[in-house]
Amino acid sequence: MSNPGKTPGLAALALADGSLFRGVGIGAEGTVVGEICFNTSLTGYQEILTDPSYAGQIITFTFPHIGNVGANAADIESLDPAARGVILRADITEPSNYRSLEHLDGWLKKHGLTGIAGVDTRRLTRHLRKHGAQAGALCHGAVETSELAANAAAWPGLEGMDLAKEVTCGQSYGWEEGVWDFAGAGHYAAPPTPRHHVVAVDFGAKRNILRSLAGHGCRVTVVPATADGAEILAHKPDGVFLSNGPGDPVATGEYAIPAIQALLEAGLPIFGICLGHQMLALALGAKTKKMLFGHRGANHPVKELKSGKVEITSQNHGFEVIADSLPDGVSATHVSLFDGTLEGLEVQGKPVFSVQHHPEASPGPQDSQYLFARFVKLMNSHA
Repeated sequence: MSNPGKTPGLAALALADGSLFRGVGIGAEGTVVGEICFNTSLTGYQEILTDPSYAGQIITFTFPHIGNVGANAADIESLDPAARGVILRADITEPSNYRSLEHLDGWLKKHGLTGIAGVDTRRLTRHLRKHGAQAGALCHGAVETSELAANAAAWPGLEGMDLAKEVTCGQSYGWEEGVWDFAGAGHYAAPPTPRHHVVAVDFGAKRNILRSLAGHGCRVTVVPATADGAEILAHKPDGVFLSNGPGDPVATGEYAIPAIQALLEAGLPIFGICLGHQMLALALGAKTKKMLFGHRGANHPVKELKSGKVEITSQNHGFEVIADSLPDGVSATHVSLFDGTLEGLEVQGKPVFSVQHHPEASPGPQDSQYLFARFVKLMNSHA
């Protein structure tokens, strides 16, 4: 006799608060647990799924047509997706793009990513906006819903979780690939002759950040997240980049924060993005906190305070720097026009700055690309 509590061939998503969503399984079969978040971008599902900043998370796409451009080897931000699963409104759209090499469902299976389609993602997103991001358990296969809900309730959550060590590189390496050749060559261009040497600390670095640095004339050496100040300085960099990444910035306090403080004492130009921005703030004496549901999308308006210019930005973060906690000598440079949260800072009189959003985003807005040029200018002046 079959177990009446199981529904073979289907899928279900249970939240920690007891909410249950049923649908159809996509991707690899299995059960995964993580923080349920939502991304409002209309494009770039493959880049989003391979962004290491999504480690520990199951991504809800609010846009219904996911899979329409297929999947290929060029549009990835890391070799192995760090996201734990995917939630869709409709079944995966058949690919229709000349760059597509495979169907998204096959790509999900190949990378062991579990997903569910047929979910009312509008209802789910409204629930998360009202009640906050929370743990969820997703099963593609034989579903025992009571067990699924228990798994979700037992997951500890991202607060206090150090995930940068899980996604960082194993050893140092050089990066030599430039930005995409939009002239029609159909590949990433060779970077210009480097003028500066940048050490990029990999807390979960997206490839397009490294491409952007190389495209602005930087020779890039990538080092693991656990590299201390002496190891970084031994490379004799002209500047240091602090990358994006997943998890709670406070959880990196035993290794990353002391390393950044050593770099600040050395007086080198420093540029941080996302998690790198948060860790830089902590190293300077500020504080961070978990947001209710985070910022994830490609249409977030951010105001640069000095010029008053509004930039449309790409974002992916669930923690924020508390603006009121910035110490003397550290100024806010950007704020979110969605909710007023801090989006950038700089150290007065020193070549040190960071932003919460992603200026390298591809696909997505490129309004903030000037920040890479600003970093190069600081290295020019420091040299």
